[in-house]
Amino acid sequence: MSFLRFQSVNSAGSREINHEGYAESKKAIAIYGKNVFTVDKMRDYLPKPTFVELKESIEGSKRISRELAEDIAQAMKSWALANGASHYTHWFQPLTGSTAEKHDAFFEPDNNGLAIEKFTADALVQQEPDASSFPNGGIRNTFEARGYTAWDPSSPAFLFETGGGKTLCIPTVFVSYTGESLDYKAPLLKAVSAIDKAATDVAQFFDKSVNKVTASLGIEQEYFLVDLSLYNARPDLQLTGRTLFGHMAAKGQQLDDHYFGAIPERVLAFMVDLENEALKLGIPLKTRHNEVAPTQFECAPMFEEINLAIDHNQLLMNLMEQVAKRHHFKVLLHEKPYSGINGSGKHNNWSLITNTGVNLLAPGKTPKNNLMFLTFFVNTIKAVSAHADLLRASIASHSNDHRLGANEAPPAIISIFLGSQLDDILDEVESARVAKKVRNEANLWHGIPKIPDLKMDNTDRNRTSPFAFTGNKFEFRAVGSSANSALPMTILNAIVANQLIEFKIEVDKQIKKGIKKDLALLNVVRRYIKESRAIRFEGNGYSDEWAEEAATRGLSNIKSTPKALDVYVSEESLALFEKLGIYSKRESEARHEILLENFYKKLQIEARVITELTNSLIAPACFAYQNQLIENVKGLKEIGLSAEAYSSQRNFIERISSHINIALEKSEAMRQERKKANEIEDIRDRAIAYDELVKPYFDEIRYHVNKLEKIVDDNKWPLPKLRELLFIH
Repeated sequence: MSFLRFQSVNSAGSREINHEGYAESKKAIAIYGKNVFTVDKMRDYLPKPTFVELKESIEGSKRISRELAEDIAQAMKSWALANGASHYTHWFQPLTGSTAEKHDAFFEPDNNGLAIEKFTADALVQQEPDASSFPNGGIRNTFEARGYTAWDPSSPAFLFETGGGKTLCIPTVFVSYTGESLDYKAPLLKAVSAIDKAATDVAQFFDKSVNKVTASLGIEQEYFLVDLSLYNARPDLQLTGRTLFGHMAAKGQQLDDHYFGAIPERVLAFMVDLENEALKLGIPLKTRHNEVAPTQFECAPMFEEINLAIDHNQLLMNLMEQVAKRHHFKVLLHEKPYSGINGSGKHNNWSLITNTGVNLLAPGKTPKNNLMFLTFFVNTIKAVSAHADLLRASIASHSNDHRLGANEAPPAIISIFLGSQLDDILDEVESARVAKKVRNEANLWHGIPKIPDLKMDNTDRNRTSPFAFTGNKFEFRAVGSSANSALPMTILNAIVANQLIEFKIEVDKQIKKGIKKDLALLNVVRRYIKESRAIRFEGNGYSDEWAEEAATRGLSNIKSTPKALDVYVSEESLALFEKLGIYSKRESEARHEILLENFYKKLQIEARVITELTNSLIAPACFAYQNQLIENVKGLKEIGLSAEAYSSQRNFIERISSHINIALEKSEAMRQERKKANEIEDIRDRAIAYDELVKPYFDEIRYHVNKLEKIVDDNKWPLPKLRELLFIH
């Protein structure tokens, strides 16, 4: 089972260290995995033959029998009860984007009026949530409710503590009665299986001892924190996850003083608490720091097997919400909670590791001469080049549309950054030129005495690139902070698996013609380099010039979600998914419909909130202040002052009238446009109508409300302002 275990190493002869940091490190090691049914705990609770069979099943992908499942269920129950659990649940990831669970008690009454603690193989392996009550894209009718959750043995069960009680959580897939997947995990597991087989077959060109390739993933999670009392006073934050109104604070991120700055004490207390709880759940959090925007932060774990990494990230998002409440915070995972400052992403760092411990994307000291590295490196580039629109669709959402390309995040144009050295190497390989001298552990010299030599990596970093090579992995930077990474990782693993399958077919054909293996490999690699040249870009992805250049290269720049999602149901995509067994045609069409519905419904909610806040909060506050000004003007006139003495007040009254009238008029016009959109039958057309005809009103209304915020008496303004939300004390 893919489960990281810390090991404490004490070098012989080293002197004893005794300080607070060491104590904290020892504490982390002691609590790591405490609430997870790890391999070591399975060994303790299972009979040895059963444990050996289970481990072989997990590592060899062998199906677990019901007899074996019964033994595991009893062991899992004993461990859970011994650690204070009272209930169990199948923990799954439906197409809502969040996690789901239904708790059942271990307690059951018996026929003698007594009680027993019961948990069987049937309860472990399979349960039956209502499939029609989750997004299903028409796969299940309302009157056809049956669906199944099925145990995923590759992701360990864990105990989640909330409200003073503990629940045994069993990671599962979720499928319909007719067999279609209704979740994110099932397709991901299929894609993981596809990349394993395809990458193993290609790796055996170089090393026959490779019999398994594991996709690994490290997910950097960005987020905002806001004081809970301020959050509760912002209906827009509560209902939509972002501030629909709010003039930017005078001080935002323009001084660049928040990024990597000293972590505020109150925030640090939250982070420490979060890390401790995460460690208990086996989530190997490693990094914490301030992000670019005020009140924005990041945490990042160590790399794990991809299925476990995604389970852990979903669990982490739940955990962040829970821990934040203890510190009187609210975690904001929306990609763009505040206008005018950076939004949040979820950087997915992806690589491929063999059972022999080799990272297939590690260049080594001489990447040009490392044919195995070049093979997997170039095949990944070729896969992204061939299916860039699919990768773009995988990160498309209503909330991520606010962030992509907004001078803070990668643009909607999918390109790949390699770094100058690797870019040059690909050019040399393609043209068969004599190689330039490869930089080997070059040093950076700053001319400062006593500073150690700094070693230069083989690539720089380009934060404007949506898909960048960063030393020994690719970093998919365009994934949104609230997203389930399973979808983009399903697509990435699927397209690379498909490319590797095609690569092997082409190499085998050349070998059958008598061409030597290494030359055959190099021939196909060279052609792939040439065919994927357009996707490689080393410059500034934020610039207008890049958008123009990308168009000349034939790269797509699909800025809106409804149109980006079209590729899911294209003939090419349907054929790819069915070939690899990732999605059936029905599953692809259902997901397309679900994503479109989610898109327009979120815009619908935002439009309703804007109308409600404008009519019931903003307008009354403006009228009250306007009346106060009118009374002031009347008083000044009564005591005989000239019109010049109250010209400023009259100006404010006129400006308030102008802005509030326009805001109310635009709000009503938006409501009428929304009513028209709701009558559109076709779900894609309805989503586009919301995007192109309803959403433009948002910024128009916001403009006038923000102007009013600057005029109206601060004590009368009904919403906490961004200057209050953006700074934690």
